[in-house]
Amino acid sequence: MSDPALGAGGPRAGPGPGAGPGPGAGPGAGALELAASLDGPAGAPVLVLGNSLGTSRAVWDRQVPVLSARFRLLRYELPGHGGSPAPDRPYTVAELGTAVRALLDQYGIERAAYCGISLGGMAGMWLAADSPGRIAALGLVCTSAYLPPASAWLARAEQVRAAGLGSISAASVARWFTPAFAADLERTDVAGYAGCCAAIAGMDLRERLGSITAPALVISGAEDPATPPGHGARIAVGLRRARLIVVRGAAHMANVSSPEQVTAALLGHLQADPAGLAR
Repeated sequence: MSDPALGAGGPRAGPGPGAGPGPGAGPGAGALELAASLDGPAGAPVLVLGNSLGTSRAVWDRQVPVLSARFRLLRYELPGHGGSPAPDRPYTVAELGTAVRALLDQYGIERAAYCGISLGGMAGMWLAADSPGRIAALGLVCTSAYLPPASAWLARAEQVRAAGLGSISAASVARWFTPAFAADLERTDVAGYAGCCAAIAGMDLRERLGSITAPALVISGAEDPATPPGHGARIAVGLRRARLIVVRGAAHMANVSSPEQVTAALLGHLQADPAGLAR
């Protein structure tokens, strides 16, 4: 992808436009702040990587060697994950997307591609719908535009507040992750995890999909119990320019269980039709 509109990015003092709290933040809640890094070849286009609930930027480690050769990678952490502050309150997907946009402003990035897994994909869809001029292309891995029932996510938030992340780590790792990610999950701040659960509970992006102009690749895991392929299909149908890939044998972390296939698909998508990314 060589769209000249994709800024290479350089640090800029202070948050820029869009750094305020998103809808639903509550009176006096204040904006979320995300720990982040920007690394890669100077002058290369920027690619934002968004993580899933309960993981750090290490969830992209299998893709980074290939992607970092072609892009500057803006890698951020969700609240309470990987060093990001975790206000003790519910969050919204709009707040998460607004916080990512604030990072673009902070680093002086006008336009970037975005790839997100699960909750990271949800934040990316919100951002692409709310600020279509900022997102040149989307890669959406094992995610959903609407993930009911809300009561299940709110119950999970209450469980981790009452009994800690250890109370869900064994079941979550068995269903969604590989054992190597258990430590990441258990190191997550309880307030941040619970706040992110609330964001998923309150999310419904279905009516906003039509506002997304960026070309999108939607990747689903055929054996994903959390966001089965039907969720990816509904996203692809709702977007203006989208293609769906279902990875056989992959569960909720398709980029971890099938890294070669997912990496090749994302790279092919991000490098395809560079002139079209500006439209």
